[in-house]
Amino acid sequence: MSDATLDPEDNKIIVLARSARARNGAAEGAAVRDETGRTYVATNVALPSLTLSALQVAVAMAVSSGAESLEAAALVTEGDGPTPADAQAVRDLGGRTPLVAGPDGTLRQS
Repeated sequence: MSDATLDPEDNKIIVLARSARARNGAAEGAAVRDETGRTYVATNVALPSLTLSALQVAVAMAVSSGAESLEAAALVTEGDGPTPADAQAVRDLGGRTPLVAGPDGTLRQS
């Protein structure tokens, strides 16, 4: 799927994830969109006592804000893509496989 055929709302969450990653100088940026269209943007957390992926943080933000389901999720990373745990967190709220893009925003997996 090219950027030209990507749904504008899906492209938006890739842009948001990319921006968060760049702003924080983080390894990963993620964004999710809930059933009402609200978006939640996060980067990975790497503390001595707490390690969370960007998708885990974004999903947790959505849940703690009252989201009941996810319409879409996106991950921006230099890595391979979401871990099985990341993908499961998205599926726990009914979301589909996360979109994965490189740091330049190029879609690698949909």
